[in-house]
Amino acid sequence: MAADLSQLVKAYDVRGVVPDQWDETLAELFGAAFAQVTDADAIVIGHDMRPSSPGLSRAFARGAAERGVDVTEIGLCSTDQLYYASGAFDLPGAMFTASHNPAQYNGIKMCRAGASPVGQDTGLSEIRELVESWVDSGAPKSDATPGTITQRDTLEDYAAYLRGLVDLTSIRPLKVVVDAGNGMGGHTVPTVFAGLPLELVPMYFELDGTFPNHEANPLDAKNIVDLQKRVRQESADLGIAFDGDADRCFVVDEHGDPVSPSAITALVASRELAKHGGGTVIHNLITSWSVPEVVRENGGKPVRTRVGHSFIKEQMAKTGAIFGGEHSAHYYFRDFWNADTGMLAALHVLAALGGQDGPLSGLVAQYDRYAGSGEINSTVDDQTARLAAIKSAYEGRDGVTLDELDGLTVTAADWWFNVRPSNTEPLLRLNAEARDEATVAKVRDEVLEIIRG
Repeated sequence: MAADLSQLVKAYDVRGVVPDQWDETLAELFGAAFAQVTDADAIVIGHDMRPSSPGLSRAFARGAAERGVDVTEIGLCSTDQLYYASGAFDLPGAMFTASHNPAQYNGIKMCRAGASPVGQDTGLSEIRELVESWVDSGAPKSDATPGTITQRDTLEDYAAYLRGLVDLTSIRPLKVVVDAGNGMGGHTVPTVFAGLPLELVPMYFELDGTFPNHEANPLDAKNIVDLQKRVRQESADLGIAFDGDADRCFVVDEHGDPVSPSAITALVASRELAKHGGGTVIHNLITSWSVPEVVRENGGKPVRTRVGHSFIKEQMAKTGAIFGGEHSAHYYFRDFWNADTGMLAALHVLAALGGQDGPLSGLVAQYDRYAGSGEINSTVDDQTARLAAIKSAYEGRDGVTLDELDGLTVTAADWWFNVRPSNTEPLLRLNAEARDEATVAKVRDEVLEIIRG
C-alpha cells in the first residue's frame, strides 16, 4: 500500500520530522519525482544548516541524477539565495530547509525555472502521487543516462545582484544589530553587507541547526527579546532578525520596538513605486489598511490577495506587479523573479533610513497608521462551525461587509478583522485592526468570545 504523505506534503512544500516522517530514502524518491514532473535537463539544489540537510539534499540530488538530470549543488545557502540561482540559471530548484520550525523538522521548498512556485496546482500534487506510488517498490528504472552532480558557489554573485538593486553607497553610516538566530543569515549577511557604510553588530551568526539560543522565528515576540536588548545597549540605529532560512526579515527601531511588517511593506512599496514610476503592488488581506493607502498615495495600484506565497506569486505574474508584501514579513520583488527575499527588503530599509537624518521610529510612523491585534491563534474542535458562528453574528449588521476570499473577513468603517483556519492544525487565526487601540481591543474580545465560546 502506498505511504500516506498527507502530513508531509503541505500546500506549498514538504515539511516534517526527520527521521520519523521522512528520511534520505524518501528524499531520493522526491528527487526522482521532481525531475519527472519538471521535465528538466538540469536543476539546482541548496540546503540550510540543519544537521539532516546535507544528507537529504544529496539524496534528492541522486534521485534526480538517476533520471538523467544534471544537478548543480550550491551547498549552504538561504532560501532566497536558492531562488537567485533558479532565476539566474533559469533552472528548477529545491531548497532543503524547515525555515522557522524546530530543529527536528526539515523540508523541501521547490520551484520551477525562474523561481516560479511549485504548489498543489502547479506540480506538488503530481510529485506526491508519484512518491506515494514508488514508496514500496522504488522509482522505476530510467533509461536515461545518469546526470552529473557538480558544485558551485553562488554567494558572492547573489550578494552582488542584491546590492545592484538598492544603492546604499551614499547613505550615512548606520549601526545595525543583526540576529541571525543561528540560521542562514549568519552565512549571507557578512557577504551582502561587505563594503557598505554599516557597523554590523552580529548576534548568533554561528550556523547551528539545533538553535541553541532561541527558535529562528522572529514573528514570535519571545525570539526578538535578545535583539531588542542589544539594540538598546549598543545605541544602534536599528535591529534586524532573520528566520532560519533567512527569507524573512523582521525589524526593530532604535528603541528596540518592533516595526510592523505592514509598515515595512508600505515603506518598500513607496520606494519601488518611485523607482519604477508607478505599478501594481500585491498585499495579502491581513496587511494593514495603511498598505493600500500608501500604494495609492504613491501612484500605484494595490491588489488584495489570499495569504500564502503561491497566491502572491501567481498574482504578481498575472498583474506584472513590481512588489508584494505579507503580514508574515515575506517580501516579493519583480526584480527578483517575483520571489520573496528578506535580504532585499532589509537593504531597502537601510537605504531609506540612511538616506535621511531622522530615526527609524520617525521614518516608519508615516506608514504605521492603525492599531492592530497581531495574529491570535485559538484551538477549536470544529473550524467550520466556529467560522459559521462568526458569520452569523455579523451578517446583516448595518455598515458591515463580509467576504470569504480567505477565511472570513468582516469590515466596518473603523475596523476590520479576518479569521482563517490553519491548514495543518485545529486552529483559527484572528487578525484585527482599527483606528484606535480601544476599538481593536473591543473587536478582538468580541470575536474571541465567539471563537472560544
